[in-house]
Amino acid sequence: MAPPLLNLQNITFGLGGRPLLDGADISVQPGERICLVGRNGSGKSTLLRIAAGLLQADSGTHFLQPGSKAYYLAQEPDLSDYKTTFDYVVGDLPDDEHFRARAMLAELGMSGDESPAALSGGEQKRCALARALAAQPDLLLLDEPTNHLDLPTIDWLEKELISSRSAMIVISHDRRLLETLSRAVVWLDRGITRRLDEGFARYESWREEVFEQEAVEAHKLERQIAREEDWMRYGVTARRKRNVRRVGELAGLRARRHEMASQAHGTMRFGATEADSGSKIVSNAERVGKCYGERWVVSDLDLRVLRGDRLALVGANGAGKTTLLNLLIGRETPDSGTITIGASVSLVTLDQRRAALDPQLTLADTLTSGSGDMVQVGTEKRHVIGYMKDFLFRPEQARTRVGMLSGGERGRLALACAMAQPSNLLVLDEPTNDLDLETLDLLQEMLDDYAGTVLLVSHDRDFLDRVATSVLATEGDGRWIEYAGGYSDMLAQRRGVDLTARATVSSESVKKNSIEKTNKSATKLTYKDKLALERLPARISDLEDKITKMRETLADPSFYQRDPANFEQQTRFLSSAENELAAAEEQWLELEMKRESLEK
Repeated sequence: MAPPLLNLQNITFGLGGRPLLDGADISVQPGERICLVGRNGSGKSTLLRIAAGLLQADSGTHFLQPGSKAYYLAQEPDLSDYKTTFDYVVGDLPDDEHFRARAMLAELGMSGDESPAALSGGEQKRCALARALAAQPDLLLLDEPTNHLDLPTIDWLEKELISSRSAMIVISHDRRLLETLSRAVVWLDRGITRRLDEGFARYESWREEVFEQEAVEAHKLERQIAREEDWMRYGVTARRKRNVRRVGELAGLRARRHEMASQAHGTMRFGATEADSGSKIVSNAERVGKCYGERWVVSDLDLRVLRGDRLALVGANGAGKTTLLNLLIGRETPDSGTITIGASVSLVTLDQRRAALDPQLTLADTLTSGSGDMVQVGTEKRHVIGYMKDFLFRPEQARTRVGMLSGGERGRLALACAMAQPSNLLVLDEPTNDLDLETLDLLQEMLDDYAGTVLLVSHDRDFLDRVATSVLATEGDGRWIEYAGGYSDMLAQRRGVDLTARATVSSESVKKNSIEKTNKSATKLTYKDKLALERLPARISDLEDKITKMRETLADPSFYQRDPANFEQQTRFLSSAENELAAAEEQWLELEMKRESLEK
């Protein structure tokens, strides 16, 4: 095997008297792609900065192949020392390689003449990516490269990284990116690293196997302690003198148990505090338009948001997602058309900049509004330390100023504040920024259990697939189209529309001898198709009502105890109805796309 490009061994690093890294290792071969994973605050960014030579470890060895070049992409790039974006991106490139900087900027929609002081967060990140990729380093160290990027840019970045010859260590909460890129996983957990020589898709099952093995070892330790304690009670009495060696061993076992308990993973627990369900129609937009100057960001929009919907807004940065979100909740007024907000809507917002958090306040004061040691969570009061633990904060962090928290910790704190407020409408603007993978899983579970309505803006493709029941996507010129399902469903439907449209022009067919027949049959809907289009909406509505009633019945916790056989039967009926609903919706969607294509 070739010598490693980068090798870190037994790295230790303390932070505020607490060991953050305690013997961490990481080794990278030329061209290797590794994802570095772990909970917020576990030290991932610290380890990456040590790898880049930007931070000195307390102890351990750091080796980078002589003559090799490493480039570190920070979460929040600093462009303040540069006059133009081109000056920043060109960096230390020789004159004969400046063309790569120009090419990268052009691909990312920038001229190179922009002033860094006037850039948005997404534009700053695009410049940082252009600089990193134009440099063509031997090793790329990427810390949350997709933060602040829109979906088209994330797709572009993914393709660029796949084609790059650079070795990579990537920290990201974007599962889709990690699954696509990674060939190995380094898991940083409680100060040490574990390595899996498989892609990220295998990581979560591997992590659970590690936890299960730890649980087995903890159980064995408990039994060993029990045996030694039994000896202490009876063996010493029988011999009338203490065996000093065994007493010392018991003390050591107890210390090891305490260490395992203190290092064990906490479990985050949170759920949104729900207000009264409110009206069935949450927001109703009719012929709504909004423009800035001559540019329409919303044009002639008809949209109805119903109770229980999980509607995601997607599109490039600057397309108007946040504007449309504010229109739907009544915070902005349309230039044309009307928006009606349902009665009894109780709104809680989580914004992407965490603007509601005061960096000068302590964590405890932020949660309690400075009113003592209790947090008002819906209708009940919780002690602030207990509520903090639900969100994986340590008791000693209660007096830590918000400004000292990491990005992920601020994200968890914003969630803790939002979840304590009663609501039946959650508005989440980039909620996944800076959150670790475990927190994302738990946020998704909370949203699954939330009975209210969710309006969501996110560039996390996996999160959109898991959470959204429909996607409202920008099509340019202020036009927005709603698609059933998540992000992947939207892409599939767009491809389906494109294929159907092309079929009406070129009449593509698998069998060449049936081309003319296909052309003739594609000019109109059959009687059977028309009948199905008329009847399917009512059928879908009936199935939805039926499924809702069955779910309410099965939600009764005493149902299974009263009648287990009937419970199992109703579960099978529910599964069958859900499959029938999915088939009916798919059939309606195919027929509707065919009808629209023929009308065009």
